[in-house]
Amino acid sequence: MSSPKKITKKELRQVFWRSFALQGAFNYERMQNLGYAYAMIPVIKKLYDNHDDQVKALNRHLEIFNTTPAVSTTIMGISAAMEEQNANDSNFDSNSINAVKASLMGPLAGIGDSLFWGTFRIIAAGIGVSLATQGNIFGPILFLILFNIPHLFIRIAGLKLGYRVGVNSLERIQKEGLMEKIMAMTTTVGLMVVGGMVATMLKLTTPLEFDINGAKVVLQDILDQILPNMLPLIATFVIYGLMKRKVSITKLTLGIIVAGILLHWIGLL
Repeated sequence: MSSPKKITKKELRQVFWRSFALQGAFNYERMQNLGYAYAMIPVIKKLYDNHDDQVKALNRHLEIFNTTPAVSTTIMGISAAMEEQNANDSNFDSNSINAVKASLMGPLAGIGDSLFWGTFRIIAAGIGVSLATQGNIFGPILFLILFNIPHLFIRIAGLKLGYRVGVNSLERIQKEGLMEKIMAMTTTVGLMVVGGMVATMLKLTTPLEFDINGAKVVLQDILDQILPNMLPLIATFVIYGLMKRKVSITKLTLGIIVAGILLHWIGLL
């Protein structure tokens, strides 16, 4: 009886480095499928000696796939564990490999988008931009560092976790509703960060002053007493409302520029 086939750290490292090419051949028919198949090649070659088995495995991973790149390694780790089980168990249903991929790519994309595009990127960009506006060259460098530390950590940890726990643990996580709780938590954090950035990074004030019975009244001071950073908040809601009405970003940008010039010219800003 031959010894069971086993994936080693070498193959997992190769999958990790290849995962960075996930979107290198992105297409509108099957999206990230070519990059995913490319990442799985070391695992397929390790587990299957027969050429026909390698072709079947490669074709499995050419099915449609799309998720947040940073969390893709978690699914790759699970796929690797399932391919290992398939190579050692003749009764294993190979169709379940793609079924698991399809069921996980959506929920993990929701978590990944909230974490990376809605939270980490905004926090890192906010800190980096605040330094860059002061002429500090460390601004863009800090942005890359702050964004890529959690990015690389989750890529590495996700691959190891996915391979170690396989599909069973993630199915249990989904049944217990932890996916939804994580998504709600990250969305809340992201919204809080965006709200904080509106107040601290959007500088919008008015220079209007009134002379009432010899007393000078500064409109901006009154607005700040009512609600600090009221004008940035109003501007944010106006832009948000226009975006909800499907106004294009190009028109919004041009409108903001024109409005800013006119309001500054007449002395309102």
